Amino acid sequence: MGAAMGPLVLWLQDVAAVTLLRARRTLLRAAILFCVLVLLLWVSIFLYGSFYYSYMPSVSFSTPVHFYYRTDCDASDSVLCSFPMANISLLKNGRDQVMMSGQAYRISLELEMPESPVNEQLGMFMVKMSCYTTHGTVVQSVARSTMLHYRSNLLQTMSTLLFSPLLLTGVSEQKQLIEVELYPDFKSDLYQPAVGAVIEIQSCRVQIYSAQLRILAYFTGIRYLLYNFPVMSAIVGVASNFTFLSVIVLFSYLQFIWGGLYPPEQVRVKVMMGDSTRLQQRREEARKRMHSSSSTPIMPYGRDSGEAADPPKQTVRHKAQDSSTDEAPIFLEAPHIAETPLSEEDPDHEQRAAGMGNGTQDEETTQPQSSDTNLRQRHGPWMRL
Repeated sequence: MGAAMGPLVLWLQDVAAVTLLRARRTLLRAAILFCVLVLLLWVSIFLYGSFYYSYMPSVSFSTPVHFYYRTDCDASDSVLCSFPMANISLLKNGRDQVMMSGQAYRISLELEMPESPVNEQLGMFMVKMSCYTTHGTVVQSVARSTMLHYRSNLLQTMSTLLFSPLLLTGVSEQKQLIEVELYPDFKSDLYQPAVGAVIEIQSCRVQIYSAQLRILAYFTGIRYLLYNFPVMSAIVGVASNFTFLSVIVLFSYLQFIWGGLYPPEQVRVKVMMGDSTRLQQRREEARKRMHSSSSTPIMPYGRDSGEAADPPKQTVRHKAQDSSTDEAPIFLEAPHIAETPLSEEDPDHEQRAAGMGNGTQDEETTQPQSSDTNLRQRHGPWMRL
């Protein structure tokens, strides 16, 4: 019983060892594949993020505007000594440009103005903006007019009574937010980009709580899709990068393991070796046939009744020189050499043809002439004399 179970136990041990080895190899391959896929996914996300960061400009930019004016004059009532002005930098952190070249932007100025009798009596006033470069050259300038929104006395009284609790607690104020659109479609020049702007309010009686400059980008094309559909754009971009990187890794793996899908060098070498081998075989066959035809005599055809007489393809007439009597001519068929098909591209075609022709001519000229006619034997059926 123990002797019968011995081979079975050994067989089970071998099967378990092979199964364990295959499981370890499969697990190792799965782990390597998982790591490669995770790496490709991470690289795809990184590439899409880099592309989005470099391709998409700032959607919006907002900066406070602080006006200044002269105070060295004797101003009466609420009249200022000069127009309020402000110098705004259009650079992020003093280095990066806010507006990308070729991108359209909408630039507006928001003024927070109180509903004071001075502003109500002011009426319309001008707001001017001038953009300049690093050398101080003004590249674009624009001026727009604005004023407070009109509200009647009755409307102001009702609003005051309605919002009196909020006004008393300081949650709300009697003020208006005026938005002045300066540039509806501003595009910065690539060679002379705007790095700053000067804003001027051309009124000496204006009263302002605060001001804010806002720059909003108008996107078109791919930027429009990236901004308005961020999730779908991210999925498509990451999937495209992942597919492209997967194809590159796959072809690299095939090149490393198999040497490529279509190795052109090996195929070219095989074809050239095959052509040279066939040419050499043809030369050897032609040389053997020439040697056999020059050394083997051709036997005359008999007149047996059973043999069929075929017409000769080529006749050669020989006459003995030593014999004084005229003998009947003997017609012999020239040896037949099987033609080998030669390609037009064979460089040795003409040389072999010339060599075969010279060999035949030399054979006929160097053939010894005697009283006995030498007969040669050819490949093919016999021909009668």
